[in-house]
Order: sequence, then C-alpha cells, then structure tokens
Amino acid sequence: MFQPARLILFLLLGAFVTRGAAEEDTAPKSDASKPDAPKADAGKGDYVLQPQDLLKVQIFQEEELNREVRISQESSVNLPLIGTVELKGKTARQAEELIRKLYDRDFLVNPQVNLTVLEYAKRYVNVLGAVNKPDVVLFPQEESLTLIEAVTRAGGFARIADKKHVTLKRTNADGTTATSIINAEDLMKGRTDDTWPLQPGDVISVPEIIF
Repeated sequence: MFQPARLILFLLLGAFVTRGAAEEDTAPKSDASKPDAPKADAGKGDYVLQPQDLLKVQIFQEEELNREVRISQESSVNLPLIGTVELKGKTARQAEELIRKLYDRDFLVNPQVNLTVLEYAKRYVNVLGAVNKPDVVLFPQEESLTLIEAVTRAGGFARIADKKHVTLKRTNADGTTATSIINAEDLMKGRTDDTWPLQPGDVISVPEIIF
C-alpha cells in the first residue's frame, strides 16, 4: 500500500510524463517529414519545345559534341554524329532522353546528356474586338494560357462586349482552320469545366453586343 508522500510523488510523475508526450505530439515536425521542395528545374520536363527555341546540348566529357542549336520550323535540330533529330511535340526532358538514346545506340557508352533551353521562341495569340486593349498577347515562358487569361491580359472585356459569342480561330498543323464560338460568360462563372487552353497563333475575336 502506497504511503501518502509516495502516492503524491507517483501522481506528479505520471502527470509529467503525460504532459511531455502531449507536447511531443503537438510539437512542429522536422523538415524531414515534409515533402521535398520543388527542384529549380522542375518545369523543364513539362515544357513542349517550339520551333525557334535555342537549345544547349551538352554531353558529359565529350566537349567536342556540345552544341547550341535552334529548332527549325520543321521542329528538328542537327547534332554531330547523330544528324537530324525530330523534336516535334516533345518536352525538353523527352528530347534530352531521345538524344541520349541516339548517342548511346551507336556512338557512346552510357552518355550523360543535358539539354537546356537558352532562349524561348516568342509564343503569342491575337486578341481582337471588344476588349479594352486589343493586342498581341505573349504566352508566359513554360506555361499554358487559357482564353480568359488572354482576354485579361488584353485589358479585359469592354463594356459593350458580347461575352456569349467569342470566336476562337486556330490554324491546325495541316494548314486547315478551325473556328469555335465560345460562351466566355459561362467560363467566367464556372459553369463549365472546359478552360479552353490556347495554342500559339490562335486568334480570339470578341464581338460587340447588338442592341
């Protein structure tokens, strides 16, 4: 049977242990428990290369093969030994891996290739009609651009804009032209999941309301 003094000491010790455990549970976690911070070049793999982009291609310990090359209008580059490399529709990371495989196949043993975009081709859309600043709108580097974002960069819709009948014209790879009529009011109010991502060269025309 506990003596009164020993019982009090036992209760105090139990309270101390319980409090310590609670503080440990609520204490801020160390950085080791957090997700890794994004890498500085995390966007590199997502950017789709465009004609007129300037690339720097480096092969580790093969300095004579290093080149700065601009992507042609046909979306290709020419590199030592491997010749013409087709890059249409490829991201920077996919292009890097393709070049690595081409060198590895016939010329080098396990080459280490690094591809960097030194200069981005200017990508733009035209925003015309009933907006506050009709103009050419540039794409942000390595990012996409939606119809509403493009209109916002052109100063937003004018007071007399017919937001329900916005025209988007796009020239396809085969030279044909596609035209869409878009209810931008639905986009702005979240009534549709389609954001209408744009492509370089698109033309947006905003008509005026007919009274």
